[in-house]
Amino acid sequence: MSPVRYHLRHDTRYEYDQPVGESHQLLRLIPRDMAWQRTLSQRIEISPEPTRQAGFVDAFGNRVRTIDFETDHNALKIRAEAWVELTPREQPPQAILPWQDTARALDYVAGKHYDADLLDASRFLFESRHVRVKREFAAYAADCFGPNDSLLSGTTRLMARVFEEFTFDPEATTVSTPVTEVFEKKRGVCQDYAHFMISCLRSIGLPARYMSGYLLTRPPPGKPRLIGADATHAWLAVYCPSAGWIEFDPTNNVQPTLEHIVLGWGRDFADVSPLRGVLIGGGSHDPEIEVTVVPEADFHEVYRDVEDAPASLLPGID
Repeated sequence: MSPVRYHLRHDTRYEYDQPVGESHQLLRLIPRDMAWQRTLSQRIEISPEPTRQAGFVDAFGNRVRTIDFETDHNALKIRAEAWVELTPREQPPQAILPWQDTARALDYVAGKHYDADLLDASRFLFESRHVRVKREFAAYAADCFGPNDSLLSGTTRLMARVFEEFTFDPEATTVSTPVTEVFEKKRGVCQDYAHFMISCLRSIGLPARYMSGYLLTRPPPGKPRLIGADATHAWLAVYCPSAGWIEFDPTNNVQPTLEHIVLGWGRDFADVSPLRGVLIGGGSHDPEIEVTVVPEADFHEVYRDVEDAPASLLPGID
């Protein structure tokens, strides 16, 4: 498969009931660069102009922008745009390690030497803010992992089970709904699917991390691709010592290839929220978020009559 290119636009708008006197925000809106994903260009526009802004790389390797406001403002608008290029991910062989070997490789043994990759993976074995390690999650996963199963086959079976038994329902949960309640209702959104499957994997001793990014969506047949009609997406990756991190999307029952674009990863959503922070004032406020993912071939058609369309198709190409 040939490389593909996408234009990303992520708009966030806050309209505050009361003036905000001070605000400090963390933005995780810059796509990661990896062996199979390259950021060709990116920019972030912020209104009003922040008093200060800076950048750093967090503990998981995600690029973070900090913005601080120290003057009154009644609204906040943030637009992140990027061009990314994806090449096909290397798919692991079917006969990778038995899943128990992965779990044993991460067991703590006094005096045992752990290489850098194993130490990194060990961070994704334990409970975190939105992920629980519990017997009922282990029992749910155990039905998918037989004694002779490879890590790939067992995780694929678990992904299919979650996809078949859970119902996608945007009204069923909020960002703070506990994963135990998601399990009870078996309803939720991509974030809930990811948190639940990660909980199952960690509960049987397998390291799993939360993936945050975008998914290319397709308009109904005969309908145009609309600006702002997409959304952020969540999936997960599980670690195998012989193959590295292998990604799974339980919301769609697929292994990501050329239509999943990675912003970042962490233990769960709390580590990679696209925008989070604290403020003084503001009253009641909810964000308006619009996301647009446009393949290179559709770029001119989608933005043809848009007043604030990007100036160029790709860096250096008008």
